[in-house]
Amino acid sequence: MAYIPRLKQEYKERVIAALTEEFGYSNVMQVPKLKKIVISRGVGAAVADKKLIEYAVDELTQISGQKAVATISKKDVASFKLRKGMPIGAKVTLRGERMYEFLDRLITSALPRVRDFNGIKANGFDGRGNYNLGVTEQIIFPEINIDKVNKVAGMDITFVTSADTDKEAKSLLSELGLPFKKN
Repeated sequence: MAYIPRLKQEYKERVIAALTEEFGYSNVMQVPKLKKIVISRGVGAAVADKKLIEYAVDELTQISGQKAVATISKKDVASFKLRKGMPIGAKVTLRGERMYEFLDRLITSALPRVRDFNGIKANGFDGRGNYNLGVTEQIIFPEINIDKVNKVAGMDITFVTSADTDKEAKSLLSELGLPFKKN
């Protein structure tokens, strides 16, 4: 028997049935699903110090359990002393088993460590069923050793779903366990 992540199992057993009941899907393939999670981080100070990119890539790799890559600038911006092709950030895209594992860790261990946490805002949807979440400190993840952090920085987490509307996507993410704020 191969290992199946807890949230993937829960999606198959409970979430599909709940969403079908809520939205009245006639086919299991119509039920929205989580396609991928993209964790990204911009490092603006990397224009002056190239080591900052390596730190960002290492931290994202530790958090996600998958090798992160450096992102490069697409154009020149003279006021920022930025040249085309310079590394200015880091990102990692999670799919499949690792995606569900990361989501499980985010919900059960990282988000509860945020100070004064009472849910995530529900206004991060883009109109096409995708959700963006900003995290202000990387130290909420248990994989990060606070003593080895050289600078506290945030990151963006994007949840890409196959949902057509924001309402369907919010229902999907709520059923998977993301703690949205009550209005």
